Amino acid sequence: MRDLEGVRIVAVHAHPDDESLWTGLALAAWSRRGAEVTVVTCTLGEEGEVIGDKYADLVADRADILGGYRIAELQRALTALGVNRDAATGITRPRFLGGVTRWRDSGMAGTPAAGHPRAFVRSGQAAVDALVAEFAQLRPDVVVTYGPDGGYGHPDHVRAHEITHAAVRASAAAGERTPARILWCVTEREVLDDGLAAVTGAAGATGVPAGWRLPEPGELASVPAAGVDGRVVGEPGDVAAKQAAMAAHATQLWVADGAVTDVIGEARSSAAGSPTVFCLSNRIVQPLTGTESYMVGEEFGATSGLSRETLDRLDCLLVDRR
Repeated sequence: MRDLEGVRIVAVHAHPDDESLWTGLALAAWSRRGAEVTVVTCTLGEEGEVIGDKYADLVADRADILGGYRIAELQRALTALGVNRDAATGITRPRFLGGVTRWRDSGMAGTPAAGHPRAFVRSGQAAVDALVAEFAQLRPDVVVTYGPDGGYGHPDHVRAHEITHAAVRASAAAGERTPARILWCVTEREVLDDGLAAVTGAAGATGVPAGWRLPEPGELASVPAAGVDGRVVGEPGDVAAKQAAMAAHATQLWVADGAVTDVIGEARSSAAGSPTVFCLSNRIVQPLTGTESYMVGEEFGATSGLSRETLDRLDCLLVDRR
């Protein structure tokens, strides 16, 4: 089904791997359905931790070259999702706000990284202007980013939310065409809880991969279903694409898919009958579910300049729309 031919979607993400974690299912599904999907990444994720020992010395307080390594991980992930493809060459091209290395990962709240001269949280109007320029070139019908809290409070996620809304408003004020709506990617509490229940129900706590642990109640940030406006339900191929994209970010995400990688020289497998599970460097188990949840952050409707036919097609991006 190619019902989204001609529709342009731009996802604005803070770091490499966010596009796969937060929106990978939707991006793969929308691309499969014919949409032109582009991810704009705001930093190289220089302040990330690293899973495993082999590349541990790349981190910021050692060699400080993790960002360069993560470009390759991002390129492989975008290829798996089928997005950011150059129409002329078919090459998958990561797209960085303001160019590669223009802004740097600000780190978690309260860390010294926020004081770096290039920290994304210090990007000011320049980042808004850079995103206005991206929108002018890409002309998105829909923009995807995080909610006001950045999903879990990371300063760069919050900043991505701020500049996305500011850039759309600036474009509108300048008389430029605007997207029909901005969607916020969120973790839906009931979906998360059901996924974790399926993990423990399939094999009990002993089914959690060795060295990993289940989250404490409320430890993983989420929003209740009542706050969700709609969901993307993936086909098996979309789920597989998201899983492959997540696995491509091997320094950041450990997918229990039974594979040994160059980054992590040992395998972890999900229990039979359980959803595929993954973790970040904290080793907290999370389920890879077949749905992603979204809130409608802002709608522009007819003022976007889009035809009624296109607006109607955009309503099909999300199912269970409320």
